[in-house]
Amino acid sequence: MAEDNSYESMLCVKPEVHVYRIPPRASNRGYRAADWKLDEPAWSGRMKITAKGKMAFIKLEDKNSGELFAQAPVEQYPGCAVEAVTDSSRYFVIRIEDGNGRHAFIGLGFADRGDSFDFNVALQDHFKWVKQEGELAKLEASQSAAPKLDLSFKEGQTIKISIGNIKKKDAAVAKPRPMGGGLLPPPPGPGLKAGGVIPPPAGQQTAAAAQTSPAPLLDFGSPSPEAQPSFDMWGDFTSASSNSSKDTVKSGWVQFS
Repeated sequence: MAEDNSYESMLCVKPEVHVYRIPPRASNRGYRAADWKLDEPAWSGRMKITAKGKMAFIKLEDKNSGELFAQAPVEQYPGCAVEAVTDSSRYFVIRIEDGNGRHAFIGLGFADRGDSFDFNVALQDHFKWVKQEGELAKLEASQSAAPKLDLSFKEGQTIKISIGNIKKKDAAVAKPRPMGGGLLPPPPGPGLKAGGVIPPPAGQQTAAAAQTSPAPLLDFGSPSPEAQPSFDMWGDFTSASSNSSKDTVKSGWVQFS
């Protein structure tokens, strides 16, 4: 038999419990604590509930030395290993074993109802966990046995994706945005010409014409000559040459040709 390497966990500890000798079951209705000698317990000590794997163990120990008095292995709850009496919530009948294949039924009682409640809940929670673990193991086994769905592409297999909104988006992007924030120009007024340029007012036209005329700008108060001589670009040089020759002759210098 393979060795069980699972660790042992503590589920519940009660410092004081009582053990009773119980008469044989009188009927199939169950055990009654009123048939026991409740004022004369056969043994008193400490109780522990431990778990190792799926099994739970009710251990009765001496409260001072910790010596094991009896042990009841529990494979399921409710079950034949632990049975509640019909007339009280503080007493149970447990099935103890000596490790050699022999077993016996004894009565187990708690002084407080809270202790008996903790005893009951500890066993229920453990076997609820065992049930969930079993269901999870079955689910994993069924999933592993089922054929896996192959969604990979086969050799030469292709797919085609059709997206219908791309053209609409491109057309919307291609449209130029209107300048000026999207506002339309005002309608032409009655004085607008065919060229689309509005002429300035009459007063502004007169002022502009006056500013463009050069005569008022050059007028410093001197009388304008009646007739201005024609402009000759070589005239100044001629006069200057004649004047210089006259001055040379007058001054007695020899003129070089």
